[in-house]
Amino acid sequence: MSENINKESTDYQDIIEKGLWKNNPALVQVLGLCPLLAVSASVVNALGLGLATLLVLTASNTAVSLIRNHISDTIRLPAFVMIIASLVSCIELLMKAFTYELYLILGIFIPLIVTNCAVLGRAESFASKNKVIPSAIDGFMMGLGFTVVLVCVGAIRELLGTGAIFNNMQLLFGDSAANWTLHLLGDNYPGMILAILPPGAFIVVGFLMAGKNVIDLRLKARAQAKANEQQKAKGSKRVRTTGHIA
Repeated sequence: MSENINKESTDYQDIIEKGLWKNNPALVQVLGLCPLLAVSASVVNALGLGLATLLVLTASNTAVSLIRNHISDTIRLPAFVMIIASLVSCIELLMKAFTYELYLILGIFIPLIVTNCAVLGRAESFASKNKVIPSAIDGFMMGLGFTVVLVCVGAIRELLGTGAIFNNMQLLFGDSAANWTLHLLGDNYPGMILAILPPGAFIVVGFLMAGKNVIDLRLKARAQAKANEQQKAKGSKRVRTTGHIA
């Protein structure tokens, strides 16, 4: 019984690590770059699209896992696309009802979640082969990893472009968030127009990818050094023998 629990916890930990870091949709798989680069000029835009994608990923993985044993291979992909399209339509209606101005700003990139390779890819490669709970967690963590990268890109671009972050957060959280703006670089900051233009998005994402690669290399080197130390410690152990040799 304990062995099964340990195995499950290890599997879930691996799912979480892959979604957030090891197999991040934006930084590792390089999926969904079109909306990531297009709408990440500010935190509120990035967070709005990221949350919509997270909800679709989680719900689509769950739905696909539920029906995985009841559909044939010939209609599997069309069924997955229909599920994803239905969920995106629900998200559109919710955004029109509660965050209409933000919906207008994001525009075509909300319906384009249907064509996001990360969503269909997780449905095909993971949810169609696994049970409901692992599939739901996988969708949530992949969506969360994508959202974190989106928000980081949006925060960097907004800060460099305007000198402030969290502008217009009332579009997502209501009038109470109108005063969340933080002017971190001062009121006299001239702004960097490149940061809020499409080339700025490519540059920021490139630096984030490079930073992740540097961190991965350092972690790998540290793990290798630790393994070498352990190997040396095992090899240098002195064996004491007792007894009389005739």
